[in-house]
Amino acid sequence: MNLLGKRILIGIGGGIAVYRVAELTRLLKKSGMEVRCVMTRSACEFVSPLTFEALTGEEVHTELFDLTGEREMGHIQLARWADAVIIAPATSNLIARFAHGIADDLLTTIMQVCDKPVLLAPAMNSSMWDATATQHNINTLLQNGISVVGPEAGELACGESGAGRLSEPRAIISALLPLLTKQNLNGQHWVINAGPTVEAWDDVRLLTNRASGMLGAMLADLAVIKGAEVSLIAGPGTPETHPDIKRFDVESAKQMHTACKHEAAEADVFIATAAVSDFRFDKVCQGKLKRGDTTSMSVNMIANPDIVAEIAAMQKRPTKVIAFAAEASDHIEHARAKLVKKGVDAIIANDISNMGSDKSNGWWISDTETFAIESVTKFEFAQSIINHIMEN
Repeated sequence: MNLLGKRILIGIGGGIAVYRVAELTRLLKKSGMEVRCVMTRSACEFVSPLTFEALTGEEVHTELFDLTGEREMGHIQLARWADAVIIAPATSNLIARFAHGIADDLLTTIMQVCDKPVLLAPAMNSSMWDATATQHNINTLLQNGISVVGPEAGELACGESGAGRLSEPRAIISALLPLLTKQNLNGQHWVINAGPTVEAWDDVRLLTNRASGMLGAMLADLAVIKGAEVSLIAGPGTPETHPDIKRFDVESAKQMHTACKHEAAEADVFIATAAVSDFRFDKVCQGKLKRGDTTSMSVNMIANPDIVAEIAAMQKRPTKVIAFAAEASDHIEHARAKLVKKGVDAIIANDISNMGSDKSNGWWISDTETFAIESVTKFEFAQSIINHIMEN
């Protein structure tokens, strides 16, 4: 999704985890968002406002009774300016004040008038997090439509272990993205496979290909951000994906076949981006096969299942089954032949030269239309594919 120009207000609470909010701020800015910060007095005891002014290029707001700001009702203007609000770290004290409508400083007053999406990222001692009052307050805020990410379990600043760690900055951003995106795919289940498969010859050697899994991972991320329930069957090397994705890491074509058919049985959309090995070794040798004195060797290969064709032929099939065809030449001609042979609803032809790179372009081909998907990056390519699936 295009994050350029999205406006994020970060409300920074007073806790030791505040230092990690600096990295969150940097990542938001790097993504092209505009960021402004409001710090509580307690937060200023841990980190100077100058830190966040340097990261955002904006004045950090700390006081409710800033006369210049309040002539323009500064707290209301900040709430209206934002597309979304992140509270990090959301301390037990802040959570309680938000839940009970207390407005006694700038941040809590902003929350009183805020009608934009709010994401809380709690961080505190595990005993405080588990306390009945804190859980009651969190449930109150959830019922009021506020989103929560974390906290994570692990070693805490106090030396204890348990739930209470601030979520990683990238996890917070992943939780933020759906709040900035229309949930067009809400209620749908999408299944996507991605990456290469590997076929063992012996316990050392493998047969595989150059696929990176980048495109499939991007499609999965975009679909879940737009509200879909997403299952990703990921071959080796497929990049890390959104935490809300139900991910199955597999190696061989047979493993991918089993996982895809299981998940596709209840899916609305199936997208086959994976570069599945067409063949596997008839016999897998134990240990390491010795070369010996031979100068040549013959092996017997057997065909792997055609995953997308089998899913397209299922009695209870997904509403839309989309295949991919990586070709070296005559892309549209070969893709049309595969469209008929596999029985899919559409097929996307792309060039093998893009395998493993960040570049991608190709053609969308169905029974009724053929057109070029003009793009530069894989991310733009993925966005175009998602948009076209939604429109058809």
